[in-house]
Amino acid sequence: MPLPYRWLTSLMMRYNGHGILIDCGEGTQIAMKEKGWSPKPIDIMCFTHYHADHISGLPGMLLTMGNAERTEPLLLIGPKGLQRVVSALRVIAPELPFEIEYLELTENSQVISFPDFKLEAFRVNHNVVCYGYNMIIDRVGKFQVEKALELGLEKRFWNRLQKGETVEVEGRTYTPDMVLGAPRKGLKVTYTTDSRPTESIVNHAMNADLFICEGMYGEPDKEEKAKEYKHMTFYEAAHLARKAQARELWLTHYSPSLPRPEDYMRAVKKIFSNAVAAEDGRTVELKFEED
Repeated sequence: MPLPYRWLTSLMMRYNGHGILIDCGEGTQIAMKEKGWSPKPIDIMCFTHYHADHISGLPGMLLTMGNAERTEPLLLIGPKGLQRVVSALRVIAPELPFEIEYLELTENSQVISFPDFKLEAFRVNHNVVCYGYNMIIDRVGKFQVEKALELGLEKRFWNRLQKGETVEVEGRTYTPDMVLGAPRKGLKVTYTTDSRPTESIVNHAMNADLFICEGMYGEPDKEEKAKEYKHMTFYEAAHLARKAQARELWLTHYSPSLPRPEDYMRAVKKIFSNAVAAEDGRTVELKFEED
């Protein structure tokens, strides 16, 4: 539940002009405004599941986007039943100046590809159907000028090959692999809430640059309660991060009974040293590694 000093869990990612929001509980748009961000550039919203603390802020968010004179379509992604749930919520937001498109997840693991990045949804273990998400930005190999020159390729074709296109010149076909080096390390963000620990989470979070994971309980005596309600403790999340060899772990989705999550971080860091008890508005800019 939202508290006077803490909003509900939500994640916004921005890349190359795209805005991706994961979950939209009560007050999400207010938290976004406190951050100084506008919902208008959001073009994709993903939902982990349909408990109220993850979707009840959607009608207000849609109305705010409409009032900002948005006209571009909005893509919603979520478990089966998404259109039915959103249609029910939209009884109080029936008229919008933009179209809503729906993509309902049906597989245990599903990849949705976009021109600049891809989203990967994967099933987790909650008491309703629930998904975690990866945002993955692949990075092609560096353009090899000497190879292009050896092939006699004019410079006007270089950019197309660098973008992954195949080029035909005077009856000869040139493919990107002929002028590009080995693929370089891209970026990966993994987000999962409302789940027991699973091997699927470890596998999908493998080598993530940032792993954002629920830590419902920090108190050492809450493990049985976490199991009963299909949630996770700080320590279970830290073990997942260590197994997945993630670079950094942000804990989130705290129980209302946990007023000071940072009090438990010393024990968490013994399991996974690069762990953070995340607070509202926490932001990081992830950058590609230098060549």
